Amino acid sequence: MKIIVDGFGGDNAPLSVLEGCALAVEEYGAELIVTGDEQKLRAVAAENNISLKNIEIHHAPDVIGMHDDPVSLLKAKSQSSMAVAFQLLKEGVGDAFVSAGSTGAIVVGANFIIKRIKGIKRAGLASLIPALHGYYLLMDCGANIDCKPETLTHFGLMGSVYMEKVMGIKKPKVGLANIGTEDTKGGELQLGAYAMLKEAPINFIGNVEAREIPTGDTDVVVADGFTGNIILKLTEGLASSFGKKLKGMFLANLGTKIGALLLKKQVQEFKASMDYTEHGGAPLLGSAKPVIKAHGSSNAKAFKNAIRQARTFAESNVTGEIESALAVLKAKAAEKVEEV
Repeated sequence: MKIIVDGFGGDNAPLSVLEGCALAVEEYGAELIVTGDEQKLRAVAAENNISLKNIEIHHAPDVIGMHDDPVSLLKAKSQSSMAVAFQLLKEGVGDAFVSAGSTGAIVVGANFIIKRIKGIKRAGLASLIPALHGYYLLMDCGANIDCKPETLTHFGLMGSVYMEKVMGIKKPKVGLANIGTEDTKGGELQLGAYAMLKEAPINFIGNVEAREIPTGDTDVVVADGFTGNIILKLTEGLASSFGKKLKGMFLANLGTKIGALLLKKQVQEFKASMDYTEHGGAPLLGSAKPVIKAHGSSNAKAFKNAIRQARTFAESNVTGEIESALAVLKAKAAEKVEEV
């Protein structure tokens, strides 16, 4: 099992990438391929005493930046660290891919170089988000702004498979983000998706209002990319604001400082539960091979966990399970047509 890592993707590349790779080798015995300018990668490793054990470097002289046209990955930036990594994944040199680079470029690479699972028209980004009770998978988080009911149904199906096979949750509860819990709520997209999700081979629990999402009682929250990205960014903003507010309360006076010391362990546990670096990154579900989009500001710990996540993703045969679930969904749709 080899994981391919984009050596120059993300705000802290290539140092944090190499540090994370070394940690993954040390803790998980991972075998890795890192793409990027070989001379620069080896120099950074040497300057920072980073071991390259079990890390193969594959030279890629160019970089695709956040401000580059994502489609340039296919031609103008075909020798970038990300494009070369996608090509290696396509050729079977590695089993999964991790990058903290441009989301748009990752979606382009997955769709046009790796291709999608047969029957899936749109691949979607699925973020694992901390909640009151554990965490939940939000899909889509921004890859697909305009969606059809069939697309949201596929998101629910793929998210359910991922949570069961990778995160170990039996019969994950799948809900549709909406403005009310009644099955008559929402626009044409939500009404159509609701009807299709009811027929899908998943544990669909109906509509979920925004205020219910943070509890984590729904394991997979389905949304179009526009709605999902707003939920994601609002959640990140609220978490940051509450964290600053809490810190201000604890430092207000001597009494609150003493209280902070007494609650130090609980506060640390709370911060750890809200730490995105613990989960790694967002899988691009629907791609024919495992692709993980790590956070743009990922540190070494985040890259290490993204590599672990990618390996579990590849080992769990998520792609095969999605294909089987799609076959069931297709058969049910055919039965309904015959009944009519």
